[in-house]
Amino acid sequence: MPTFAAIDIGSNSCRLKIAVVHQHRLKTLHEDREVTRLGESVFQTGVISPEAMAGTIRALKRFHKAVQLHVVDKVRVVATSAMRDARNAGAFTEWVKSATGWNVEVISGLEEGRLIQLGVVTHEVGARGRCLMIDLGGGSCEVTLSDRGSIKSMVSLPLGAVRLQEQFLQSDPPAKADIARLKQFIERELRRADKKLGPVRVGLVVATSGTAAALAEASGHVRKGNMAGKSLAKKRLERVGPLTADTPDVRKLAERLIKMTNAEREAVPGIGPRRSEIIIGGALVYASLLERFGLKGFRYSPLGLRDGMLSQMLAEVDLRTSVHQKLENERWEGVLEVCRRYGTDLKTVEPVREHVVQLFDALKVVHELPEEYRLWLESAAMLHDIGKFMNHQGHFRHTQYIIANSEIFGFSPEQRLVVSAIARYLGKSRPDPMDRVMRVIPLEQQVNVLRAGVLLRLAVALNQDRASATVRMRAHVYPKRVVLDLVPGRGGAELEAWSLRKEADYFREVLRRELLVDVA
Repeated sequence: MPTFAAIDIGSNSCRLKIAVVHQHRLKTLHEDREVTRLGESVFQTGVISPEAMAGTIRALKRFHKAVQLHVVDKVRVVATSAMRDARNAGAFTEWVKSATGWNVEVISGLEEGRLIQLGVVTHEVGARGRCLMIDLGGGSCEVTLSDRGSIKSMVSLPLGAVRLQEQFLQSDPPAKADIARLKQFIERELRRADKKLGPVRVGLVVATSGTAAALAEASGHVRKGNMAGKSLAKKRLERVGPLTADTPDVRKLAERLIKMTNAEREAVPGIGPRRSEIIIGGALVYASLLERFGLKGFRYSPLGLRDGMLSQMLAEVDLRTSVHQKLENERWEGVLEVCRRYGTDLKTVEPVREHVVQLFDALKVVHELPEEYRLWLESAAMLHDIGKFMNHQGHFRHTQYIIANSEIFGFSPEQRLVVSAIARYLGKSRPDPMDRVMRVIPLEQQVNVLRAGVLLRLAVALNQDRASATVRMRAHVYPKRVVLDLVPGRGGAELEAWSLRKEADYFREVLRRELLVDVA
């Protein structure tokens, strides 16, 4: 039973969740959280302050002890909005590496939203219908329209609670002019979300993160009328079922919070001392967002980014889980979307994909690649021509750049780099460890990238004459050689055979066997 750990380095807090796989499901073993305000200095100065770095490192060292105690098999560490913006993010990731041995992935806002959606729909049956998901963190706000467990549209907005506090609210209570500027900024960003998402007709709104929990708890007191002057009564409400908040209550709460001092906000049940410092911006975003899209309110979910990370780790090792199929579908739809975006003719690349899969399966004892490279090769085969959208000359360089920098749902930044490197070296150039493309590939993956690249080169060579029917191929593996028997299509197979024989020297250099080609 493998054990996984997911660590989310957010703009406001760091979170750890450790889970073990039990009967194809995840069972939580340990959770931890520390408010570190990593984004506080970033949103003021553009860099992470030494104090914020040190505080976050202390939290991560504590997480590291918990990971060792639970004998975790795989750890994934991701960072979000603050790290995306920080000019000195590289220095911090190196500090994390030296202190814990962990590599930090700085993920995009859309990847963050995808993982949150994955975590919610995996664990909440009610969220598998048509619903809107809102995650307002410290640096950004991800809004996702989901239907039957699939993402229909998504937008990431710079409307995080810490970001808004640092950029707009400088006094306590905030000045009216600052509130007016903040509201104007929120409306501008929500107009952008409106254009991206279009009409939102959903029966359920799921909100995650601490701001949503605080607003749901506090708005219940507004609904009960537990008010005394500018402060809310400290008496906690008895709740049955999930935390929810109605839109009118959220708006009423937001307008009252902006008139309070921090001490008064701190006294509001559900908000507390640390949340009170950043709650105003988050409350105004929720109120405006719910009103703009005509939503009745939201239901709070304690699930979040770390749950999506754990679900993805489960999907990658357990092929019998439903989340595995969802992840595979999501990845493939992401690949097809990039093909459509850059005008790729799917009829011309599909035979390349079929041949590279055939080669991968037939030559397993030769290439010895991990099983996940099957998908990486399929993806590279589908995308290997997209660079022609920019320029036919040197298009393999353009292909690599587009894949590495495109948002392809389900692929981590490292996985996109691997796919892009496989697709890069299809022309005259060969991979070199000192190339810019290869230097960013983890050392342990570089040999695999070379071997995968050879298979893709063979698949491309098998599809030279696109005007004729596809050439069929049979592979025979011997101790010192590989023989490819070609069955010609309508136009013969001479061009394909010639192209394959040109790859024989490189095949021998990388895979240590002779390559022979016969035409039936």
